[in-house]
Amino acid sequence: MILLCLAAGAGYAALLYSAKAPWSQTLNYALAALRFVVVSFLGFLLLSPFLKTTTTTTEQPTIVLAVDDSQSVGLFTPAAVLGQATAGLQQLAETLRGRGFKVETRTLSTRRPPRPDSLRFQAPATDLDELLTGIKEGYDGRNLAGVVLLSDGIVNQGRSPVYSEFSFPIYSVAVGDTVPKKDLSLPALTYNRVAFSGNKFPIEADISYEGFAGGTAVVQLREQGRVLQTQRVKLPGGRRRQKATFLVTAPAPGKRRYEIVIEKQAGEFTLLNNAKFAYLEVVKGKLRVLLAGAAPHPDLKALRAAIRQNDNFDLTTYLPGIAPLRAQDFDVAILHQLPARGGVGADVLARVRARRVPALYVIGAQSDLNAYNNLGTGLTITPRGTQTDDVTPVLNPAFSRFTFEEDALRRFAAYPPAPVPFGDLRLAGGAEAALFQQVGRLKTQKPLLVMGGTPSQRQATLLTDGSWQWRLQEAADHDDRPEAYDRLIVRTLQLLTANANKKRLDVYPTQDAFSTQDDVTFGAETYNTIFERIYNQQITLTLTDEQKKARTFSFTNNEDGAPLHLGPLPGGVYRYVARATLGGQAQQDVGEVLVQEQQLETLDARADHNLLYQLARRSGSRLYYPSQFAQLTQDIQQANAKPVIYSQEDLKDLINLKWLFFLLLALVTAEWAARKYLGGI
Repeated sequence: MILLCLAAGAGYAALLYSAKAPWSQTLNYALAALRFVVVSFLGFLLLSPFLKTTTTTTEQPTIVLAVDDSQSVGLFTPAAVLGQATAGLQQLAETLRGRGFKVETRTLSTRRPPRPDSLRFQAPATDLDELLTGIKEGYDGRNLAGVVLLSDGIVNQGRSPVYSEFSFPIYSVAVGDTVPKKDLSLPALTYNRVAFSGNKFPIEADISYEGFAGGTAVVQLREQGRVLQTQRVKLPGGRRRQKATFLVTAPAPGKRRYEIVIEKQAGEFTLLNNAKFAYLEVVKGKLRVLLAGAAPHPDLKALRAAIRQNDNFDLTTYLPGIAPLRAQDFDVAILHQLPARGGVGADVLARVRARRVPALYVIGAQSDLNAYNNLGTGLTITPRGTQTDDVTPVLNPAFSRFTFEEDALRRFAAYPPAPVPFGDLRLAGGAEAALFQQVGRLKTQKPLLVMGGTPSQRQATLLTDGSWQWRLQEAADHDDRPEAYDRLIVRTLQLLTANANKKRLDVYPTQDAFSTQDDVTFGAETYNTIFERIYNQQITLTLTDEQKKARTFSFTNNEDGAPLHLGPLPGGVYRYVARATLGGQAQQDVGEVLVQEQQLETLDARADHNLLYQLARRSGSRLYYPSQFAQLTQDIQQANAKPVIYSQEDLKDLINLKWLFFLLLALVTAEWAARKYLGGI
């Protein structure tokens, strides 16, 4: 085909320039050659030729310095040993870089760690498995020659890394101290998170002791520095654990922080683990829940089981026609398939509406949708015949009235489909979907769980009577612990009963409690004089800690529901006051938020070098100490890690090269200009 292109070019040039020309013969041959080149090359381009290029890159072997920069390393490693270790890491990095290695640093606490000799050991928890797994995933497919792990081997979060598989050598460098310390500590406290005002509740302290067998420990229960109770606990020989139990009378409702403290004894190694906090909420008594259904149904059992998991609820179940409904007030009602066709359960509905009881409506096959649409729940359902869709729940990312854990979202994805009415679903002003419907793999904007009503009577709607399948499936998949389903039902009831008054300003923490590592966030709702939701209102939040130190924040509540982010806060009970001017009137809301201090890194002062030894041995390496960095450097070099050469082929159509277009244009232009100037034939 190339010969054919050349023949076409030669023929074209011969036909055009064989006649006698008004210019010299030499110029005639030059113009013929120019036409031959242009025509032949254009014909060649019609054959769709391409260029194949091969790019070769060389990647040097990489060594990752994985540093456990947790507080336990800094607290319990002798300063001289820790200084030797960090200096050794820096020297190791410089030596390896000089030998052609790439050296990078990873830590527990920072994404961009500093130089090894300027590390700050301040991480509040140690998860070595997450650190090593992150390296494994981040360097997948790269030339990773090994990981140097500097740690004391103490793991207090996540699973132990010895149960994970790693495909690279792990050179463990052990710091800390494995010698048992003469010490008293409080590893754990056992107590109920919720207590009822006026009731007595226990706080059980687990006391660990080393070197004090046969003695006595003085343990105190304190609140805001005041000593409430004191116990003298005997520490018998032959054991290392003892318990102390305090029986406390719950005071007025609110969030409480109690402190258990072991008094200092002579010769004790450290006092950092002598105190631990108990965080709980004192409530005014159990919330009375009415669970009423149009007929017996598996949903009722699932809902009842979820509610009974929480000690804060007192449950009454009612089915029309079986037994009369007790004459008592309820704080919240779950109305399953009520209102129903034929007027079933009309007495329950009348009582709920007359007393403005917050209600969760569960829609099912027996529901009277026309009667439901007249209740003012914030949702209108217009069915299309008796058809249903089979759906699973999916989170509405804009919903912020309560939060869903990542684990809960994964569990939702495994739920079996449940039936919902097929038709038009319309949300009224102020109503918001907490969950959307997912049909197969298609995530829709149709609501599945709706929060609506008015501030004086909050109402919610779940559009399926098949949620019992969700709880059953979750229990089967997670060792009979359907936590995500139970939390969804409980938090919905808590939201319905929270602040059930005519407040025009409602500011609230987005979680029941935060830890000192969490970003503390607040949500806010504002209403006009007829209690319609309004947005973009300027709100001032004043947060006061237990030492009466106040912090003030200003923000606006936007339609996207974005919360106010305060960042991490020290442990304690904070009281807050929120203020705003709505429609020219000053509004105020008050409340409390709890931040729990974990103190994980002070619990164990004894290093676990056996864990580091197992990690190294399983990867074909060995355990090193800070004085052996020279040997470690030599062993890494003797491992004979080689650079990896990668080659990549690239195919590119020749016709797509822009410079060829301009070259051909220049040749054609030169021929045309010469003929024009000298006179054409």
